[in-house]
Amino acid sequence: MKRIPTNIITGFLGAGKTTSILSLLARKPEHEKWAILINEFGNVGVDGAILEQQGAIIKEVPGGCMCCVAGLPMSVGINALLAQKPDRLLLEPTGLGHPKEVIHKLTSESYRNYVDLRATITVVDPRHFADNVYTDNVNFQDQLALADVVVANKIDQCDDFDLYTFQTAMEKAEPKKALIAEVEHGRLELEWLDIERTDRQAQHSHHHHGHDQTEPLPELELAPGQQFIRKENHGQGYHSCGWFFAADQLFEFSKLFSLFSNLSANRIKAVVNTENGCFAFNVVNQVVSVNELSLEGFESRIEVIDNEILPWDELEKILCSITANTIAK
Repeated sequence: MKRIPTNIITGFLGAGKTTSILSLLARKPEHEKWAILINEFGNVGVDGAILEQQGAIIKEVPGGCMCCVAGLPMSVGINALLAQKPDRLLLEPTGLGHPKEVIHKLTSESYRNYVDLRATITVVDPRHFADNVYTDNVNFQDQLALADVVVANKIDQCDDFDLYTFQTAMEKAEPKKALIAEVEHGRLELEWLDIERTDRQAQHSHHHHGHDQTEPLPELELAPGQQFIRKENHGQGYHSCGWFFAADQLFEFSKLFSLFSNLSANRIKAVVNTENGCFAFNVVNQVVSVNELSLEGFESRIEVIDNEILPWDELEKILCSITANTIAK
């Protein structure tokens, strides 16, 4: 088979990786078939449901950074996608992931005859470059170090100091990046995907965090009459809790929006059935973005990530209180 053009698209929590991939999918050549391997830190996959809206072939590797599951689960996902003979393959590691082992896997003897690995693209929020919560994080540092292309996203939300701090950091990058760009709303250009990859070195040795899977996680499946499943994960100083709700459970949109707006968490992602239809929620530092989806009969998924253990039981009670039964009353 021909070697499939492949890119890794990285970026820390909330930088806009999924939005960037959506932007690419919306403008890809109509005759091309794209495949995407999505990795999420939590055990309840959310991004896959959003990206499937654009007609891509999706496989998910949940439950930890992709490099920590770079054995069987990642290989199974890649092999399944390559078997579909796509015109392009994209890999989206979790925002807490380290791309070193992913690059190593894709350039190994097992894949070099099947995968044409091109530029690694790292999406960043320029506001993070003045915050040592990010700049001291080794994954953040190495996502930048291993990037061929660095894209400053959300520049419409940045001030001059944010952009200056970002540009100053990029001027110090060695070896130089193939491209440094500034965009709004994750608008990556298609031609950036075909920039050649350069061998680059991570600044840190990678150590596995959290659980090291050797088997794929089982598919989420509700038992008859079961309304939801809850799954938790932790590693790299972060904690996640996710809920998978039955398709017939409708949430009250206004109360869910209010809950997400007031919940102090680093990151919230959700695809939720409401009385007004299905919506994707994207929350970064209590700023909520909402997009309507044309999904039907879909199980709602909610994932919350923070560097502290939040009161998950209390949050679960609130979520259950604003589902269909409450609306009916």
